[in-house]
Amino acid sequence: MKVLAAMSGGVDSAVAAARAVDAGHDVVGVHLALSRMPGTLRSGARGCCTIEDSLDARRAAERLGIPFYVWDFSERFRDDVIDDFIAEYAAGRTPNPCMRCNERIKFAAVLEKALALGFDAVATGHYAHIVTDEAGHRELHRASDEAKDQSYVLGVLTSEQLAHAMFPLGTTPSKAVVRAEASERGLTVAQKPDSHDICFIPDGDTRGWLADRIPPAAGAIVDREGTQVGAHEGATSFTVGQRRGLNLGVPAPDGRPRFVLEVRPRSNEVVVGPREALAVRELAGARFTWAGLDPVASGIAVADASAPDAVAEFACEVQVRAHADPVPARARVAENDEAVLELGVTVDEPLDGVAPGQTAVIYVGTRVLGQCTIDRTVSAVTATAS
Repeated sequence: MKVLAAMSGGVDSAVAAARAVDAGHDVVGVHLALSRMPGTLRSGARGCCTIEDSLDARRAAERLGIPFYVWDFSERFRDDVIDDFIAEYAAGRTPNPCMRCNERIKFAAVLEKALALGFDAVATGHYAHIVTDEAGHRELHRASDEAKDQSYVLGVLTSEQLAHAMFPLGTTPSKAVVRAEASERGLTVAQKPDSHDICFIPDGDTRGWLADRIPPAAGAIVDREGTQVGAHEGATSFTVGQRRGLNLGVPAPDGRPRFVLEVRPRSNEVVVGPREALAVRELAGARFTWAGLDPVASGIAVADASAPDAVAEFACEVQVRAHADPVPARARVAENDEAVLELGVTVDEPLDGVAPGQTAVIYVGTRVLGQCTIDRTVSAVTATAS
């Protein structure tokens, strides 16, 4: 096969490319330039996609003896990831830019260009595993190394994208094995630290970064009954579950700390309340996709006659953060009050501090079945949707 290896400049993507070469594929390396000012996107182990990373990727490609190119996706990245991130926060939501990058850049824009150039697959250094069933259908599964598993951030992949995806590290037992292999191959990135945090906010100051792009407007901090208990200088600087930095002028009647429960951009209010009010028993989202065959075609669930494409409730697990533990749940696809199909999930054990804008990934065993961007949640305490 003709394989395009996406090389970030890190050890994982370098070893993934090397394994694709060892497998006998015709491999070409490509580094994605996601910023017109790449020197600003790394601070220590924070950020990625810098000039330094591009040079590291080039050196790895030279060591492997494969052609290497840099593709400029900075404009697409700005439009589809950075601008989306700003818009979501302005709407009072908490987005996951890594999900958007995988969805719209690495496995949409890049794959589209790769296929147009005659490549059969795109290989990355993600820790996830693809399983092909007897009928030739591809399924996305968790990696063998649970600590490094990245199947959550790949939950946005569709059946068509999985058909052209390759994850050579999926069955690797640990990151230590990858680093040792890189060292044996003479790759200079063998001990390079992993990147962390949001790549386009290298100093980690999300609040300050947003304040420069969303003009802050003063507003009220209110309790669940609507009584003002404080004031803020900009609602976008608050996230669900936040406790510190609230500066409340009115203490809670019971004296206990209060947490952010909701951000309301229309009224410019921040709602606070007790920790137990963060517990969520239901979540739902209309923007959902299936990673491979849908649950009905997979034999996991049955169609619901209530509406076209509706799916009756079925057992699963749901994960709402990249490194969170999955929890037992029941999922279904049904029309909401506005006659729009949405993926809804009811958890067996309440989830803590789930915010609209986050991604809920549905698992059945180790298989990633699908995902949705959370539009609304229902509290386990008050049963009030937010």
